[in-house]
Amino acid sequence: MKEIILEQSDKRLRAALLENGVLMEVYEQEGEHSRLVGNIYKGRVENILPGMQAAFVDIGLERNAFLYVGDAVPARYQEDESTFHPDEARVELILKPRQELLVQILKEPVGTKGARVSTNLAIAGRYVVFMPNLDYVGVSRKIQEGEERERLRTLAALLKPPGTGIIVRTLAQGLSEAELEHDITHLAGLWTDIQSRIQHVSVPGLVYQDLGLVERLVRDLIDRDVERITVDQDRLAAQLRASLREIGHAAAKSVYVDMRGKLFERYEVDYEIKKALQPKVWLKSGGYLVIHQTEALTTIDVNTGKYVGKHSLEETVLHTNLEAAAEIPRQLRLRNLGGIIIIDFIDMALEEDKNRIIEALKAYCERDKTKCDVLGLTRLGLVEMTRKKVGQTLAARYTKPCPACGGSGRQPG
Repeated sequence: MKEIILEQSDKRLRAALLENGVLMEVYEQEGEHSRLVGNIYKGRVENILPGMQAAFVDIGLERNAFLYVGDAVPARYQEDESTFHPDEARVELILKPRQELLVQILKEPVGTKGARVSTNLAIAGRYVVFMPNLDYVGVSRKIQEGEERERLRTLAALLKPPGTGIIVRTLAQGLSEAELEHDITHLAGLWTDIQSRIQHVSVPGLVYQDLGLVERLVRDLIDRDVERITVDQDRLAAQLRASLREIGHAAAKSVYVDMRGKLFERYEVDYEIKKALQPKVWLKSGGYLVIHQTEALTTIDVNTGKYVGKHSLEETVLHTNLEAAAEIPRQLRLRNLGGIIIIDFIDMALEEDKNRIIEALKAYCERDKTKCDVLGLTRLGLVEMTRKKVGQTLAARYTKPCPACGGSGRQPG
């Protein structure tokens, strides 16, 4: 069972996703809009860096945005992933200083780094992603049944405007032609509106702002498994019910108002957030994880801790590792960690145990809407995986570097 909790305080709106009563993801919005990913801007190229095959683009934010050469040329796709090879183009031949161009934010600014942007625009709907500048049709890899994939691909090719691209999202599985057509028509109309605004926006300037948190929840998070939505304001409840009725979602009848206050405290969401900001994570058996994050890499160490097992060392190790394989994907989602992830499970002697851990990790990662890829064991016995970076981490949203230790977590002696 999935449940969503929405809490409004002053100008801050927070949402929590619980699965079987366990916190999985947390979202925040300050004011009307605070998220930048998905926004489209008119920008101006300020610097071209051939040595990095990238350019800095002024889009009107505090720091110039970063445009990599692979995001400055038309993308080529294999299913729903870009497969551009950087040696096929040179940034100095594609862009020129002071050039004006339309870009979309792919990644939020982090620390001293500006936002990462792309000229390959993509506007997400509930069932499809609309790409106005690319003639392509793709289907989410999470839709695995062959006939259904082909049915959706054929429908999307027939319904999309000529010269545009469509990626069919996972939620579209089992969708009727009329429902798919409605989403594509809506997004095509939205792109027409965006085009009409472009000439009236000065450079640098915002052309299109992605949806607010409530609308994004309806678009991206509230699927068929969501059975209950609890909010602390009548206005939020009315907005959610209206949006869900518009798409014919049964959850419109499962929006409840709880005005007793402190929803995040009573559902222990704040408590779980505090725990997720610590490096050590205790497992139910008494084992634990230690999670350390760097700029591009996250390492996770698995330990037996207090757990001593009952019968044999192999059984103790396997039990701890299986618990870790279930908890690690949850921690990645809750902390919103992305990039390269290296996991040091406790050493296992039996090959079948190693395979069992890998398969368990893959199965739990499948529940994550953010793309994960478990690559397997290295020669050192470490598990390699990746998770797509989307938005800021939980630590970046809820903490700031300590002025005494410089953010290392240790005070000078």
